[in-house]
Amino acid sequence: MSKEQFFDIGVNLTHPSFDKDLPQVISEALSVGVKKMCITGIDLEDSIKAVELSLSSPETLISTAGIHPHNAKLYSSDYFSEIYSLFDNNQVVAIGETGLDFYRNYSSPKEQKKSFEAHLEASIDLQIPLFLHVREAHKTFFEMLNPVKDSLPKTVVHCFTGSKKELIQYIEMNFYIGLTGWICDERRGGHLKELVHLIPSKKLLCETDAPYLIPRDLDSPNNGRNEPKYLPHIVNEIASNLNEDRSKVANRIYKNSCEFFDLDR
Repeated sequence: MSKEQFFDIGVNLTHPSFDKDLPQVISEALSVGVKKMCITGIDLEDSIKAVELSLSSPETLISTAGIHPHNAKLYSSDYFSEIYSLFDNNQVVAIGETGLDFYRNYSSPKEQKKSFEAHLEASIDLQIPLFLHVREAHKTFFEMLNPVKDSLPKTVVHCFTGSKKELIQYIEMNFYIGLTGWICDERRGGHLKELVHLIPSKKLLCETDAPYLIPRDLDSPNNGRNEPKYLPHIVNEIASNLNEDRSKVANRIYKNSCEFFDLDR
């Protein structure tokens, strides 16, 4: 077992690609030091599955519950009340994944904003961490968050891929920043290599977003599926760009993650 400790703050273990070998996926992650993983909920059905999965291995797995902006068209007050009830379970440690995604618009901007507003209200009411997604929607995203920033609980912008200006605005709102294997892609993530040093050390988190966003510079199987066992590779890239020792960066991110989710280490 690695002496380093890693915490994958966002992994989609309920994705069908993990159906056949999930125990092995979790075991291989643990073997390289990925001690904890947070399973992301993207709608009611998926959030329930995430809770059930986290209950099967409570020392390793935790989960979120929410409606991804792609699924915002599913939102109704009754639907959301069922998601809200999931927060009675101690394994559910954050609200989300929620936010805005105007890149695909699988749900309309109007539907996304309505769902997002409900999540923000719930996060302020419950004061448990908020897990956010944004893509091609920063202006509206910021306009919705800024008026309530002082009332929000701890908040992470997960899978950050944005600009320097966006990053600074999130930092000024005291948000945590989640980095993925995007930073390993010299074509699309090169700017992150330049920005990572701007993230306050206590606000830096890391995630795979598996099975998505497999690091481009990784020698991986032909199926191209990202897995939590690749988190150390991403942390290594972050540490390299910070010009710091990987073990120190890994353990600092692990500590940050535990503090973000209010977990005992």
